[in-house]
Amino acid sequence: MPELRFQVEDAVVVPFAASPQLAFKLRITNLPATEIIHTVALRAQIQLEVAHRHYSADEQNRMLDLFGPPDRWNQTLRNLLWTHTSIVVPAFQEATVVDLPVPCTFDFNVAATKYFEGLQEGDVPLLLMFSGTVFYGETDGTLRVAPISWQQEAKFKLPVKTWRAMMDIYYPNSAWLCLRRDVFDRLYQYKMQHSIPTWEALIESVIPAGEALEK
Repeated sequence: MPELRFQVEDAVVVPFAASPQLAFKLRITNLPATEIIHTVALRAQIQLEVAHRHYSADEQNRMLDLFGPPDRWNQTLRNLLWTHTSIVVPAFQEATVVDLPVPCTFDFNVAATKYFEGLQEGDVPLLLMFSGTVFYGETDGTLRVAPISWQQEAKFKLPVKTWRAMMDIYYPNSAWLCLRRDVFDRLYQYKMQHSIPTWEALIESVIPAGEALEK
């Protein structure tokens, strides 16, 4: 029976996807090396190990919406679910490297987006948990099927600059905010009634540019 091992070697920005996306360079190794893997239907859950890094004072302020004040972080700092993803791995023997697609979002209603945006530098510790099905061949040519246990894991430190570079490609000098429909309708009516030309000008009419915000 195959014994698959997983290792993330790198993460790169996918520049021309329909929505923001990273590609994790995932190395898959099998023992015994002589066994032929016909295909792998692989699923992965990716979590942010938020307690496994240091935060500057400014980063702590930007995390208030997620974790509350720092004096409560020993209670509130827990792994955050980032995303789920899947891939069909083609045939290989011994080892292969595939691009694991990792879909991303700039929706600030999503906890992971708030977390990434709150970081200034350094790395984000990730935990990848794998499951799925592996199709392999016996020495006599018989095709076999075996499950992949959730115990199969990999860790990776994603540079914050990689995430920011991706968002700069898809949303240059901008951010994306999802509003409830009735709230949007009220804002749109206000914008038209007061002849406000842009959405930025509308926001700045509520919070003037350069105004100091209380921390």
